[in-house]
Amino acid sequence: RLKFMKSERSEAMAISEEIKRQAMAHEGVAFTLDLDGKTTLRLPAEHPGDAGRLKRLAALLGRDFEANALLIDQSRDNVRLTGYAGLPTYSRGNAGHQYLFVNGRPVKDRLLQGALRGAYADFLARDRHPAAVLFLEIDPLYVDVNVHPAKAEVRFRDPALVRGLIVGALRHALAAAGHRASTTVAADALAGFRPHTGIGSGPAYSPSSPSAQGWSGWQGWAAPASANAQVIPGLNERSARVEPGYQPADNDGWPAGAAPAAPDLIDYPLGAARAQLHGTYIVAQTRDGLVVVDQHAAHERLVYERMKVQMARGSVTRQALLTPEVVELDPAEAERVSARADELAELGLIVEPFGAGAVLVRETPALLGDTDVQGLIRDIADDLAEHGAALALSERLGEVCGTMACHGSVRAGRVLSAPEMNALLREMEATPHSGQCNHGRPTYVELKLADLEKLFGRR
Repeated sequence: RLKFMKSERSEAMAISEEIKRQAMAHEGVAFTLDLDGKTTLRLPAEHPGDAGRLKRLAALLGRDFEANALLIDQSRDNVRLTGYAGLPTYSRGNAGHQYLFVNGRPVKDRLLQGALRGAYADFLARDRHPAAVLFLEIDPLYVDVNVHPAKAEVRFRDPALVRGLIVGALRHALAAAGHRASTTVAADALAGFRPHTGIGSGPAYSPSSPSAQGWSGWQGWAAPASANAQVIPGLNERSARVEPGYQPADNDGWPAGAAPAAPDLIDYPLGAARAQLHGTYIVAQTRDGLVVVDQHAAHERLVYERMKVQMARGSVTRQALLTPEVVELDPAEAERVSARADELAELGLIVEPFGAGAVLVRETPALLGDTDVQGLIRDIADDLAEHGAALALSERLGEVCGTMACHGSVRAGRVLSAPEMNALLREMEATPHSGQCNHGRPTYVELKLADLEKLFGRR
């Protein structure tokens, strides 16, 4: 054994990791770790229960985990799953922040890891991993712990039950989180701000024209949308429709296109839209701060969730193209798409072969609105090529739906009217998982008034 030991540093790290896992599983026990005469870890005993466990996890994984963790507590057929799972926007670049336990014993089991990954499949890109600490309690008669010499792997008598419990419990918690996003997003945004100390060192600012002294000189603010603005695809029509001839009310000094909304709008979680920056970001005022929304990422998530609902009902609404569109592909891509025509039809996309290297598109999902058919078909062909033909399209629904949603969402650069921006905010509040886009990135950042006051030295 001595010949095969690693360096002292590596062995010390392995010991620390094992102590960390044991401390997670036994929050009621105090732990102290001394290495080379130095105390590297000291954890007091916590009260047993969810609060004590979360406090112990915060001490081991950091306060960020505590602020961005969702409580998990579900049971099914005498199998219980407890613990905490991070928000999708709190994802990591590797699986190092996944800790799994079976009857109090730390394990690294492929079934459990796969179930955890599957629960987040709709929310994270392939190179991102969720953070979670999960504890599975099961009758010892229904689990074999002697699969691996180190007891690191287990085998369940009913693996489908265990996987279903994990996926169901995590998805339920994620759905209950609604539009909540990771608190670290706002912290990272604030960290990017630095007080500017060079204002007095340069020449005094001199506006080029009298009009530049007012709000109209701010090029970042959006102008009012055209009176002929259309309904944003996928949004609630009653709240998003802009009637012809619409003109903002007296803005009382606000930037053009950013007239103050009704006072009660700021009481909503995402507040009242005040402006649009660079045709990409919506700035909204809340009762205790402000929210900045990425309009493309947010609407992409809304379209995706609506498509999932329609597919679950088996009735994806389609719209016929006035003129069927021919999309030219290479022969292999055309064959790949044509072979999946029946499955694509279930998603609301009607395609048929059109010669050796092309497909004909007759109908598209109505939620996508006036979408780029050429780009949509090419991206779907790329998805099919990347995943191969081994699995049914229904098993890769997330990728294909995500591709469609991306093409059907509001693009960056599109100017939105005040009613459209507020409609988007209200839809986000009512839609599960709207705090992150289909790739796990945040759709909005919230900055509290107290944080803004700290930036300017008011606190």
